[in-house]
Amino acid sequence: MKILFLNGPNLNLLGQREPAVYGRTTLAEIETAVRKRAGETGAAIDFRQTNLEGELINWIHSAKGVMDVIVLNAAAYTHTSVALRDAIAAVGVPTIEIHLSNTHAREAFRHQSMIAPVCRGQIAGFGALSYVLAVDAALSLG
Repeated sequence: MKILFLNGPNLNLLGQREPAVYGRTTLAEIETAVRKRAGETGAAIDFRQTNLEGELINWIHSAKGVMDVIVLNAAAYTHTSVALRDAIAAVGVPTIEIHLSNTHAREAFRHQSMIAPVCRGQIAGFGALSYVLAVDAALSLG
């Protein structure tokens, strides 16, 4: 199983950005935990981060026929990007939406996900563990 983990804007600042909301774990530490869990299951991981919406879209496009599952933390783009929604729908690769925080317990504008209708499911509110849980969720889709 090949799993593509995509991380959107500002996630490169994890560990220092609003630690009361996002925790003190860095994205590199999250990647290490994901790779450890994947290693236990035999899954191959490609783990990426960008602050650019177009780059996320290009990576989603490139997953078609190559990756088995996409795990996407679109960050703020979750709530605004029709383009990401359309890219997910276009490629047909099963996609799991993940978030560190419980977006439904936060500001009202975070309650709406533009990508949820084209994703297989959501994992939210478990901090860095959301990513590890996503490995198992991705395996269940294979």
